[in-house]
Amino acid sequence: MPRTIPILVCALLLLAGAPARADVGVVLNEALGSGGDRISATGHSGVYFSRICPETAVKLRFCRPGEQGSVLSTYTGFGESRPYEWNIAPLGVFVYGEANASQWPLVGTQNIKSAIEAAYRKKYLAAVCPAECGADQKADWRYMAGAGLSRNVYIFVVETTEEQDRELIEKFNRLPNQNHFNLLTRNCADFTREVINTYFPHAASKEYLNDFGMSSPKAMARSLTRYAQKHPELKFHVLHFPQLPGTLKRSGTVRDGTEQLYHSILFLVPLAAFADYVLPAALVSYEITGRLDPVKEWQEHPTIEEAEISSRLREAKAEQDREQLAELKRADRQERERVLGTRKVWESYRRQLHARIEQAVESGLLPSPDAVDSILQELEKSGTPRFDARGGLWMDVAEAGHVSRLGLTARNLLSPESDPRLAYRLMLARTDRILRGPKRGRESLLLFRRNWALMEAAAKRNAATLVVLRPPASPPQERPGPPPADDAAGGDD
Repeated sequence: MPRTIPILVCALLLLAGAPARADVGVVLNEALGSGGDRISATGHSGVYFSRICPETAVKLRFCRPGEQGSVLSTYTGFGESRPYEWNIAPLGVFVYGEANASQWPLVGTQNIKSAIEAAYRKKYLAAVCPAECGADQKADWRYMAGAGLSRNVYIFVVETTEEQDRELIEKFNRLPNQNHFNLLTRNCADFTREVINTYFPHAASKEYLNDFGMSSPKAMARSLTRYAQKHPELKFHVLHFPQLPGTLKRSGTVRDGTEQLYHSILFLVPLAAFADYVLPAALVSYEITGRLDPVKEWQEHPTIEEAEISSRLREAKAEQDREQLAELKRADRQERERVLGTRKVWESYRRQLHARIEQAVESGLLPSPDAVDSILQELEKSGTPRFDARGGLWMDVAEAGHVSRLGLTARNLLSPESDPRLAYRLMLARTDRILRGPKRGRESLLLFRRNWALMEAAAKRNAATLVVLRPPASPPQERPGPPPADDAAGGDD
């Protein structure tokens, strides 16, 4: 089981496709709830490529076989040796801190995020981020590694051509990579708009009414979505990388200008009092043109296979082929259920997990059912994450004067060096967080089933360890019987 799971996860999660496919997409990161995001909830925007990879953090090339694309992004200031406008990171590194999906962390804490950032700087940024760069805890290069530990990430994807990718590589490698970030005129969404429009002119655009003349990350995702709806040959689909279960604050829904007005008392009250003529126009603009639900878009367009079925559905409708239409509708529903599951399926897993938690209490693994809530907090307090020589992520956990090792990835969770009891507790806590969390933070059913199998394997390993460690049972004691008869007194056995 430990050897097969990584292969399945790799094939499943990096749905962006192998280098044989060519895609570009708008990356939409949810709001962190800190800094300016606490007020504006705009999140962050970047660009995804399936066939462009980093030669360095500041130079592009075509991906080699086995590589799974990248994310290109700009920030206020990366804090590196030069004021670069953009950095590029491998897709897996950007999302969960490691290019190889089998070595993605299973949970996220601030300590794990910091360890991932340090490893990323050492491996990918040596030429542009020396020691003093690494000491700056607020440097924006940190956002390029392990974003999925801090927030949900959505990628709105359309198909491109090899020639379009080649032109973009040549353009970005030729131009000076010099930061000109400006919140009003050249922010992260403006940068995304420029890149997307290099491929498809006018596909990404500002929304002047909704964002009051600025560009927002959500507007880029929404405008590309609308463009793709008019061009079904682009095979539009959405990738979703959920925020890992853990102790980090959950990210918030992304909003643009009028949407934030619609939802926030902080803005509504002053506008209603001092600019009541603005408020109706803003709310009407939001109702007519400002709506986009990333979760809903993912659920409607979860895979490239679904995009191909939808394309065939449109053809069947045009040809009025009722039999083919019914068959394709059934195939479309089955594809969504395969990836997303159904309410009945998720409820079944909740019941099974409840039974497992009750068994864990009976066996002494947990003091009470509620104790599963605090497992990850306990690990964060007592554990120190570190990487081994092969890039595997571990945690040294101190308990009662003893230090145990815990594998934190699908590859090493069940390894002989990983403590079986801690591994099973970790997976119980992880699964519980996913099943009790909101839909927008839930992983796909496909990934969940792989991780459920990982939890079951951890349970069996823990049970086997308990059998080995349990002392042999004492032989049953005979109950005292009646005193021996007189004729047996003094006899030998």
